[in-house]
Amino acid sequence: MLIALTGGIGSGKSTVARRWVALGGTEIDADVLARQVVETGTAGLAEVVRAFGTEVLNEDKSLNRSQLAKIVFGSQEKRTALQGILHPLIQATAKKLISEIEGVIIYTIPLLVETNSPLIFDRIVTVSAPEAVRIDRLMKDRGMTADEAQSRIVAQATDVERESLADTVIDSDCTLADLQSRADAVFASFKN
Repeated sequence: MLIALTGGIGSGKSTVARRWVALGGTEIDADVLARQVVETGTAGLAEVVRAFGTEVLNEDKSLNRSQLAKIVFGSQEKRTALQGILHPLIQATAKKLISEIEGVIIYTIPLLVETNSPLIFDRIVTVSAPEAVRIDRLMKDRGMTADEAQSRIVAQATDVERESLADTVIDSDCTLADLQSRADAVFASFKN
């Protein structure tokens, strides 16, 4: 069974994914794949350098993620160009991994709406929380400023857009224990 788990940055989807893995699911994380497809020496990194220049490289020729983020989060056009490079590579890698796994597969994909993923999901679950809660989490947990958090949030699809695709919505504006309980209930439904 292939489950798409989505939600905006700071929504709590990583917490839900960890819970589902603890309950026996296998996670494939699109963010992890996004890092793998641009590792040093990959065709993906070469394409990124062609598109954005050598200033996105560290001295050791690895990708300077913060420099790339500064470039793309300031421009919808550049963000779209980057997504055009990365998303086909991520999707091909995910498809291969999915073909090798049995049981409940959790494909954590923050940009489900934006990527128009060609994968066929048995269920789509989105994790949602009010924007103010997400900004607070990003400031506390990731050390972002309020402006940095806000720019990341507005660069993604809205909760309404994600929820319109979802079979199930988990409201994460609650305690950790409540979120885990909600995640447990949804996971149990996968077996039905």
